[in-house]
Amino acid sequence: MKRRNFIKNASLTGVGLTVGSAIIGCKEIPSEEKTPIIENKESELTATLPIVIATWNVENSTAKAWEVLQEGKSSLEAIEQGCMIEEANAEGQSVGLGGLPDRDGNVTLDACIMNKEGDYGAVVCMQNIIHPIAVARKVMEDTPHVILAGKGAEQFAVSLGFKRENLLTEASKKAWEEWKKTSEYKPIINIENHDTIGMLAIDKNGDIAGGCTTSGLAYKMAGRVGDSPIIGSGLFIDNEIGGATATGLGEEVLKTVGSFLIVELMRQGKSPQEACEEAIKRIIKKSPNFENFQVGYIAVNKKGETGAYSIHEGFYTTTYQNNENISNAPDFYNKK
Repeated sequence: MKRRNFIKNASLTGVGLTVGSAIIGCKEIPSEEKTPIIENKESELTATLPIVIATWNVENSTAKAWEVLQEGKSSLEAIEQGCMIEEANAEGQSVGLGGLPDRDGNVTLDACIMNKEGDYGAVVCMQNIIHPIAVARKVMEDTPHVILAGKGAEQFAVSLGFKRENLLTEASKKAWEEWKKTSEYKPIINIENHDTIGMLAIDKNGDIAGGCTTSGLAYKMAGRVGDSPIIGSGLFIDNEIGGATATGLGEEVLKTVGSFLIVELMRQGKSPQEACEEAIKRIIKKSPNFENFQVGYIAVNKKGETGAYSIHEGFYTTTYQNNENISNAPDFYNKK
């Protein structure tokens, strides 16, 4: 299943992947999928470290992050290298190369990264650079700033040796040209679909890092920025507590500062699963039209327990733990 279909069909499946309590038994999936989908069947699994969890069926990305962790490298290094795999995947049409453009035909990328110290770096509306997650890390480590935007972010990347490349593939250009034939000059939820790769990791030392990368809302107005690169909304890490990241309609995540909320709820004693569910309920309470958009969250706490939840079905997560790379179909709110 392609990640982008979840918004188009106004449906997403939340994962109740609480490691150590209810993580779900396997079901057969099409042969082209590399990992099993699991749902609604309890099994025994002890929370162990290291661990990687990401939004969507990105088994190649989590496998790369796991490989990095097995080499004894940091969770931050694992996040960067794991996200870069999907950014280079032109077929995904949501992150990096091949991302769907804005309404003017420009592919603009947003990304952020956080380390165990709580340091943060981000780029927004950056063009022509395939790996915004790597540039975000450089913003965090090599500048006195936390966010660089647009041409400034691109110039910074080029100054460090990143190459300018055309990110608009023929497939994405064709999709944009088809959209222009019938579109109105306004966002149309579930038609102008979108998604985000968010990833959380804990290394062998128990240190947490996270990253979030996206091409944003397809056919968005020029200059639009969603939740993905914004600390506390698209991503938040507290190494004493845990981390969380989001996917879906960024405007709704921004209004509730969802990832920060989840970490604070875990600080108050809620499990990652309980915290994700509460964050979704906050959005639903504040947004009467919640049936017309999608948001999904994933979270991990310091013990390596995870949780995930969404408004609608269609959402998937991928978790690499105990030498297994497993895609999960989480529980979700809007059950009929």
